[in-house]
Amino acid sequence: MVEAHETHVIVGAGLAGAKAAETLRAEGFTGRVILVGEEREAPYERPGLSKGFLTGAASRDDLFVHDSHWYTEHDIELRIGDPATRLDRQSRTLQLADGTVLTYDKLLIATGSAPRTLDVPGIDLGGVHYLRKLPDAERLRASLQTLGRENGRLLLVGAGWIGLEVAAAARGYGAEVTVVEPQPTPLHGVLGPELGEFFARLHEDRGVHFHFGAGVTEIEGEDGMVLAAHTDDGDEHPAHAVLIGIGAAPQTALAEAAGLALAPREEGGGIAVDSALRSSDPDVFAAGDVAAAEHPLFGRRLRVEHWANALNGGPAAARSMLGQPVVYDRVPYFFSDQYDLGLEYSGYAAPGSYDHVVVRGDAGKREFIAFWQDPAGRVLAGMNVNVWDVAGGIQQLVRSGRPIDPDRLADPAIPLGEL
Repeated sequence: MVEAHETHVIVGAGLAGAKAAETLRAEGFTGRVILVGEEREAPYERPGLSKGFLTGAASRDDLFVHDSHWYTEHDIELRIGDPATRLDRQSRTLQLADGTVLTYDKLLIATGSAPRTLDVPGIDLGGVHYLRKLPDAERLRASLQTLGRENGRLLLVGAGWIGLEVAAAARGYGAEVTVVEPQPTPLHGVLGPELGEFFARLHEDRGVHFHFGAGVTEIEGEDGMVLAAHTDDGDEHPAHAVLIGIGAAPQTALAEAAGLALAPREEGGGIAVDSALRSSDPDVFAAGDVAAAEHPLFGRRLRVEHWANALNGGPAAARSMLGQPVVYDRVPYFFSDQYDLGLEYSGYAAPGSYDHVVVRGDAGKREFIAFWQDPAGRVLAGMNVNVWDVAGGIQQLVRSGRPIDPDRLADPAIPLGEL
């Protein structure tokens, strides 16, 4: 039973927000919990939007964090389709789009991120897609199914994780796929050229065409629909649909207007929070994509745009809101599925931070682990590709901060635990 002695408000009804609300109740909080969401859907998990749901392997219902009755059963007030428009920290109030004003004792901002947009002629044509929300995925899946039936062409702008996962889904439906990417390899800024080349070959073997070193300057249309895309090197690519996948930006407008401290661009932007996920206002917290948190392990502020950060950051922020001692020092983790390849990545190896990449296993057979080491031999990150039950060991290597002999690291005969 709710005792309205305190009210904790969560802005952002995604995975981080839903898990924070769940944790508040699990930790015994008996005050009001209000979960405010911009979208008209109950909280759902986003990875499936470019993976199982997009390929048809997962249903719509598989995406939701909780069933429709869970929020009522746990006395959580779910206000969806009603975004927050103004945060007044002095009066500790939050105004919603319908004019409702909520008073809070503690507030969590988990507003996530939004796709970066491409500003070129033709961007408003029918058949141009972004992928962030469930309705986006529904429209894109229908488009891919049509392209597959009609031998149509999909053009992807950006060879990041979203672009590659959508490329794999599109090839599964039988669509022709071209990827335009300014960098010399896919995932160049995330994995570097060594592993970027691996992913180029993976997709080329499945019939994907890459156009590296170029950017899209115009999307040409006919009768309001996509016809082709033009690049800055003078090439033209016929296309019946276009997906823009050029990254995401944290949704900080609410926090910025309220005067909360933001992280600088070189730290990923986002709301600046400490290792307990507290913002510059001790009654306001942030978690998930929007939070740039001080990370004790890496000695710097990180903003992480991945599922595991929302899954774990929401509960950590909830405990911090309750006054519990919290040090959020999770090793960053994400996963990807492309064709018959699955991978997990643990750690953080920014461009320029590592000295070399060590491969354990057979990259040719697409069963290996890659390790990024700094000049001192410390493992900054590791990625297991079609090798399972090793993510925990990789994270222990990252967390240890110990120099490791590259030859021993590359030797499959030496268990990770012995390193």
